[in-house]
Amino acid sequence: MNALDLLRERGFVKQITFEDELYKAFDDGMVSFYVGFDPTADSLHIGHYIPIMAMAHLQKAGHKPFALMGGGTGMIGDPSGKSDLRKVLTVEDIDNNVAHIKAQMESFLDFDESKPNCAKIVNNADWLRDLNYIAFLRDVGALFSVNRMLTAECYKQRLERGLTFLEFNYMLMQSYDFLELNHRYGVSLQCGGDDQWSNMLSGADLIRRKDQKPAFALTFQLLLTHDGRKMGKTEKGALWLDPNKCSPYDFYQYWRNVDDQDVEKCLGLLTFLPMDEVRRLGALEGSAINEAKRVLAYEVTKNVHGEEEARKAQQAAEALFGGGAMQGSVPTTEVDPAELEAENRLLAWIARVGLCKSNKEARQNITAGAVSVNDEKVTDTEFRITPEMLAGDGLLIRKGKKSYHKLVAKG
Repeated sequence: MNALDLLRERGFVKQITFEDELYKAFDDGMVSFYVGFDPTADSLHIGHYIPIMAMAHLQKAGHKPFALMGGGTGMIGDPSGKSDLRKVLTVEDIDNNVAHIKAQMESFLDFDESKPNCAKIVNNADWLRDLNYIAFLRDVGALFSVNRMLTAECYKQRLERGLTFLEFNYMLMQSYDFLELNHRYGVSLQCGGDDQWSNMLSGADLIRRKDQKPAFALTFQLLLTHDGRKMGKTEKGALWLDPNKCSPYDFYQYWRNVDDQDVEKCLGLLTFLPMDEVRRLGALEGSAINEAKRVLAYEVTKNVHGEEEARKAQQAAEALFGGGAMQGSVPTTEVDPAELEAENRLLAWIARVGLCKSNKEARQNITAGAVSVNDEKVTDTEFRITPEMLAGDGLLIRKGKKSYHKLVAKG
């Protein structure tokens, strides 16, 4: 199957430039392509996982992926989809974030250098941080039309609120990345989320105008629910791929509880299951759809956190929801006796471990009967936790039907 057909069948493809030409390029041999990752945090999140999965599928189809770390562009900040200026990070913060993201990327792609299509990580700090600005303006800036740039969606939505000249340079920087990767490594295709369409068009256009060489842009569907809402937002924040920011159990539970109408799409985009199996699972109805959700949650958690953590998360979820003994990777906090002496209110601990955003919200949930302790509903907002409650298996706090956290005695 042509790689473009493969991506389209699984639901990735949103927009393509020169589609027939790119289709032929995939048929003719190995295509070198890249996806950029700006280091705005020290971890990737689920929004990055869509392009990562597409990269993995393309690599399995024989093509060569380049993961571009934005050590240079991260110093400006991408205005796409942002109503305000991004926080300007220090060089130290950026380099620290890049190091963490590099380590995460290595678990998703094949970096075996004995293979011609081995993945490669590069950093645009190598050519952007010491860029000669005058030479850059003469060589690259002269090929950009300000009038055309202002019609780009990434800029248009910012004009009323205010667009800094710093951010205005971002499109040129990203386009220059594509040009550099083309010169250094023969990269001819840029891939990314559909919110990057304007920037990606400019990069492909720069190579075609400046060097008269083929260059392509391919955007992927953003991870949205069936009714258009962004997926990957939890009560505790973003769905991070770092287990220290989002536990494997919480990660598993998110996918276990997706809407029935989103299951088939998520199976196609987020797993490596054959499409016949994806369609079979997606066609299940009524209570049978829970089988598909269990498979989805297990497969995505396995891809991100490994098979052992996926199995532990699955066992923990089934034990909790089935009324069995607690086990596995339920989010757990060890409580020091001194901490409990200083603060033993249940509502405060509910907020502290992230089941609620504040003491006020915790109080409201307790009053509404949405909180239980070891399967016993608690409605007293002055409920106190004692050291004895943390002994043995510990204290299991549940908020609603799907959010759990266990407190155990430290040591």
